[in-house]
Amino acid sequence: MSLSVEGFQSAFRYAEMFWQGLVCTLALSALTVLFGFIFALLLTLIRRSRFAPLRFVATAYVEIFRATPMMVQLFLVYYVLLAGLSLPSYKMFGFIRLERFVPGVLALSMNSAAYLSEIIRSGIQSIDIGQTEAARSLGMTSLQTMKEIILPQAIKNILPSIANEFVTIIKESSICWTIGVQEIMSAVNSVKSATFSIGEPLVIAACLYFCLTFPTSKIIAHFERKMRRGDNR
Repeated sequence: MSLSVEGFQSAFRYAEMFWQGLVCTLALSALTVLFGFIFALLLTLIRRSRFAPLRFVATAYVEIFRATPMMVQLFLVYYVLLAGLSLPSYKMFGFIRLERFVPGVLALSMNSAAYLSEIIRSGIQSIDIGQTEAARSLGMTSLQTMKEIILPQAIKNILPSIANEFVTIIKESSICWTIGVQEIMSAVNSVKSATFSIGEPLVIAACLYFCLTFPTSKIIAHFERKMRRGDNR
């Protein structure tokens, strides 16, 4: 199907749908990275614990979520894990349905946590072991050492990777339209049904994703360069 000016004019009549999809995508991505990071930090600490069964469970979680498709995880959360729960039908911002939005955030957060856990683990391992030994020699506990010495340095080292995860989540959030979340691809589907045209809405969606991810990538690169200059002083 070829693109046409008339097709774009028809699609732009539904600009409000695309705007709502943009807002929903940003909210979905921001909450996913926030909750995913908290869960990933917990997973990382469990994987470093001395209790073998907990280490095994956390490691198995990370490996399973990194080795299975995102769509399968999303459907399992929506149709199985939350199937028996009655979520509120409240609409956030007047158009985001929480009974669809919450499962989307949960599924994306669980998936993102597995990848962020590996990022955090590599950041912790990048810190010289001598700093841990020095902290122990000063009488600091393992928790104090992790909180005061290791984590602040590790977080600084992995901030660019965490920010890149945000860019990835923006793109991966498009899968949530399959459970009725009103993000950008949901707007595309609605416009396709109304105009019987798919090419033009897809081009608009691609431009919206580009407008979200490209500036974000450049901002990440800017802060990464500033952090590198600070380290070289």
